Amino acid sequence: MDRSASRRTMLGGVLGSIGAAAVAVSTAGPAAAANGPGEGAGAHRSKGAPRPVAPVNQEIAARFGPEYKTLPAAVAGVDIEPLIGIDSAADIAAKRKAMIDYIWKGAGQPRTLPTVETGVTVPDFASLTGVRRIDCLAVPLRYQVSAKVYDIVPHRAWNRRLALYHNGHGEPFDTMLRTVQPLLDRGYRVMVYAMPFQHWNQQQIADPADPAKLLPNPSHRELPPWESAEFSTLTFFLEPLTVSLNYAQATYQPRTVEMIGLSGGGWTTTVFSALDPRVTRSYPTAGSLPFFLRPASPKPRPTTGDFEQTKDALPGFYASATADDYLDMYVLASVGPGRGQLQILNRFDECCFNGVGHRVYQAPVRDRVTLLAGGRPEQGRWDLLEDATHDDHTISPYALSVILWDLDTTNVTT
Repeated sequence: MDRSASRRTMLGGVLGSIGAAAVAVSTAGPAAAANGPGEGAGAHRSKGAPRPVAPVNQEIAARFGPEYKTLPAAVAGVDIEPLIGIDSAADIAAKRKAMIDYIWKGAGQPRTLPTVETGVTVPDFASLTGVRRIDCLAVPLRYQVSAKVYDIVPHRAWNRRLALYHNGHGEPFDTMLRTVQPLLDRGYRVMVYAMPFQHWNQQQIADPADPAKLLPNPSHRELPPWESAEFSTLTFFLEPLTVSLNYAQATYQPRTVEMIGLSGGGWTTTVFSALDPRVTRSYPTAGSLPFFLRPASPKPRPTTGDFEQTKDALPGFYASATADDYLDMYVLASVGPGRGQLQILNRFDECCFNGVGHRVYQAPVRDRVTLLAGGRPEQGRWDLLEDATHDDHTISPYALSVILWDLDTTNVTT
């Protein structure tokens, strides 16, 4: 047996033992789960109400075929464990460095600060209540592009926690507002982001061949001419997060940073929480599937993802030869003191990443994170919520209730 095969066999045995222990806890009932931190990934959460649970919406389920209830043919014979390329703390550091080196071409994450305008009026947020003020952070980028980030200060006493909400490719604001409001009600400071060239970030961009010439607001699929060996268009997506977090740390120093994103914002949440360990808890929703599962999403057609999500567009970023980059990112986002991720996928999503194919990697990723965290949930945890309560492309009221429950029951500030 070669060395790598031997390592996989040993790792599989350890992970299998962890999985068996988790099953034993889940069947032992709530009393056993409350005994202490050694009995499973959720056992330390004894404070407050139990996690919300919702049944499958049978009326909606009846409108969908068997491909929404059974594993796709694409997963037959796929061994998930070797597709997770993170086996150690050294692997985490190396993968994170490779991501950062590609995005910022060896210069490291920027340490710059945004310019700040305090007390701005934002009509898009007019329906929010409990707002003391809104500040606008402006982040200059390359090619005469800039990004706006809105920093919303709650009226009630700040709980010392910062939540980041990232919208997607033009999704309407209803989900954003419905998510931001209860965070403000709980005393979170909330930063709100739009994707590059979407919503309040629509703007012109300098021609890569002639910097003096401005071109119309591009779609993401029109960005390849700007991608080069000296510059990555991923900075348009990720640098505003880095710079705004620099500002938060330099000025009001939050104790924790949580991130929630929908669709393209879910992809951004996946990537940014993997590369920046300042994000403690993350909740990417309807934002990604591992590459091997992309062709298996049943509706409305195989989900390949937008420009920034594909190997064809960014082969230097998605560069793992044997592992699946997204599985690795789920692990990177989850391991570390106080860190964790809950991926949310909608089974009947009208747009993207639907079906039940994700079930094949849920346990392997969860177990790998448990192993790397030494079996201690306070050192890392990962799980997946399959939401079958609706057929929209959204963060549903049910999913939001689980996110808020998770935030409330892991509140390290009390």
